[in-house]
Amino acid sequence: MKTSQTKKIKRNRRHARVRAKVFGTETRPRLAVFKSNRYIYAQIINDEKGKTLVAASSLKDKKGTMREKAENVGKKIAAHALQKKIKKVVFDRGGFLYAGNIKVLAESARSEGLSF
Repeated sequence: MKTSQTKKIKRNRRHARVRAKVFGTETRPRLAVFKSNRYIYAQIINDEKGKTLVAASSLKDKKGTMREKAENVGKKIAAHALQKKIKKVVFDRGGFLYAGNIKVLAESARSEGLSF
């Protein structure tokens, strides 16, 4: 099996383990993160209703490193969430390791006022 396929399989297994424990409610929605090689995405989701409440991504950020893009997305998602009066969330790292860009996004969201 190719290395890229095994990486995806392992990430999907980790993601399934995380999702078995993490569930977004109306009072405490889920902050889900996904990263590709070029972009990083974040969504705040109410799993009870199956609705995305807030979303942010780095698609429009053309310049900067991936780490800078992750920090900007964290700030954007926190600002949008606070506008909708969402202060507490549960963090879903999406099967990615809590390091690097995922950690930067989480810390920047926390610094802007989100609690998790």
